[in-house]
Amino acid sequence: MSRAALATIHLGALRHNLARIRERAQGAHVMAVVKADGYGHGLERVARALDEAEAFGVAAIADGLRLRAAGHRQRIIVLSGPDAPADLAEMRRLGLEAVIHHDSQLDWLAADRDPRPLRVWLKLDTGMHRLGFSPERAAEVHARLRALPAAHPEIALMTHFAASDEFDNALTARQIERFVAATRGLAGERALSNSAGVLGWPDARGDWVRVGGLLYGLAVVEGKCGADFGFRPAMTLATRLVAVNRIRKGERVGYAATWEAPEDMPVGVAAIGYGDGYPRSAVAGTPVLVGGRRAAIVGRVSMDLLTVDLRAAPAARVGDAVTLWGPALPVETVAAHAGTISYELTCGVTRRVLFAEDEA
Repeated sequence: MSRAALATIHLGALRHNLARIRERAQGAHVMAVVKADGYGHGLERVARALDEAEAFGVAAIADGLRLRAAGHRQRIIVLSGPDAPADLAEMRRLGLEAVIHHDSQLDWLAADRDPRPLRVWLKLDTGMHRLGFSPERAAEVHARLRALPAAHPEIALMTHFAASDEFDNALTARQIERFVAATRGLAGERALSNSAGVLGWPDARGDWVRVGGLLYGLAVVEGKCGADFGFRPAMTLATRLVAVNRIRKGERVGYAATWEAPEDMPVGVAAIGYGDGYPRSAVAGTPVLVGGRRAAIVGRVSMDLLTVDLRAAPAARVGDAVTLWGPALPVETVAAHAGTISYELTCGVTRRVLFAEDEA
């Protein structure tokens, strides 16, 4: 018998979100970021729903292999580029493109004797201080890439924002200025904006927008959810009650007996836990929906089960649906109670959860 935990992926929401991004992108091409198995939604199903995107962004060559095997012919960009010299041959075989951010990668390209030029994206570090060449080296590295037979002469230029989700943070404005100054006079398409950049920084459109979270209807601004900006959540995580128990006042629930019943009350047991990807860090009071009515978890989340205060849903019975997050209960709300972000929750859904699709 299968477990009751089910993640439903709303394909219509993915398509809606892509259309909303196009409206905001003001003519820029869309690179749909589908790394981490499509942010936990399933790489192949997400790519199928987002097939009108001009390119896909991935974190690993293996993701590019899966996309090509599924028949996708779009441009596919490996966002951290090659990890070893041997990766260059596999990228060429699959028709992938490489982000070049470090001198070691330049050296591998210089030593490469394959006559087929590889399409590359030159990444500049304008303030994130994670990957990328310093802006002062932009012209030098661009010229070196243009001179390498192993690199395609059409070189795209990109950077990554550190705080674009804070619309009043001057760091993003400084990053835009640094990028514009560093790339002035250099040939090539520009890519600056991530999801939050698309929402809050119209001066950073460039030729491409590189969008992840918004495609899945996830929040990219603290204190907001995707719906606040017109985006629709693409995942509903749900399960069912497997028990309804009567707990007396003063009795304690769950591991370490951390939660005490304030009165005689019904407590439901739902078939989901951290083994399915529901966060163990979710505290008592984290909301769920039981039969469509808002309730709250009590006690600690265990590996396979969690317990629910049913005083707000006194008619609940074994078999009733329990929604952990979805359109009627934003995943951002759950993430806030768990001390994390929505991205981590959707990416963390495990393989023992069943997946289904609908067109909503």
